[in-house]
Amino acid sequence: MTDLTAALEEARQYAAHSYAQNTRQAYASDWKLFSAWCSEQQRRPLPATPETILGYIVALARDRPVATIDRRLCGIAFHHRQARLADPTTDPEVLVTMRGLRRAKGIAPAAKTALTTAQLRQIVDVLADDLRGRRARALLLLGFAGAFRRSELVALQIADLVWVPEGLIVTVRRSKTDQEGAGMTKGIPCGSQEATCPVRALRAWLEAAAITEGAVFRAFDTRSRLRERPLPAYEVGRTVHWAVQQLGLTPAAYGGHSLRAGLVTEAAKAGVSERVIMQQTGHSDMRTLRRYIRDGSLFQENAAAQVGL
Repeated sequence: MTDLTAALEEARQYAAHSYAQNTRQAYASDWKLFSAWCSEQQRRPLPATPETILGYIVALARDRPVATIDRRLCGIAFHHRQARLADPTTDPEVLVTMRGLRRAKGIAPAAKTALTTAQLRQIVDVLADDLRGRRARALLLLGFAGAFRRSELVALQIADLVWVPEGLIVTVRRSKTDQEGAGMTKGIPCGSQEATCPVRALRAWLEAAAITEGAVFRAFDTRSRLRERPLPAYEVGRTVHWAVQQLGLTPAAYGGHSLRAGLVTEAAKAGVSERVIMQQTGHSDMRTLRRYIRDGSLFQENAAAQVGL
């Protein structure tokens, strides 16, 4: 009996890893919001009725995009499954309502504007040469050159870096499309200009911060002292916001994803093949990649530009 109890506990520990940490945190946040709404409406969140879900959808639809509503419903469904209760989000009336909502509001994502190589050159020119400036420079240039997601950047460890004559080999242990940790490697070549070389920028940051093991990018405390813990993912977006603000651009249009989108866009403009771009980005869906490429070549391959207007 004791052995079975231990085995069941071990099984629960494995089950806890079936979802990425970010996903579990998002579901927990979504459930908290749903529970608060139910409390205000004097409705029971668990188990929730289809009528409760419909009321919640309508409340969210007033000022939330469809993607946010979809994610909130995923969180509700997750908690019902965990409690081994029927999932109210799969009720036929709920499904029909969501289909109508998608048609009425549209499902186009609010994509962040891609950063260009020219903008990056301007940004690094205004960055200070202190510790914060060096971290920002390394974060922006490495994030762009490696087309990293925010979560991938902040998860990097010194053990993931291999310095070679051509530049840097970075191992990404786990990513959004690789939750089981198969891993992938990315080559970061030395830049043609010292000011915008991601390899030099990263080395300068690590040397200045005296980081020889552990997390590559770390947070500062309120007294600007470097901490041991990794930089939170949201700080990547904040760094991009601050950087574009120095150029007089609208920060809200940019975010951490602007680095990844920027590399794809600039590479496509330079004539790099989709296959080679995907090797760097790790995209698993060609359609997503082609959206960036299409947006980046709107005026390069444009029918109206060729008819003599």
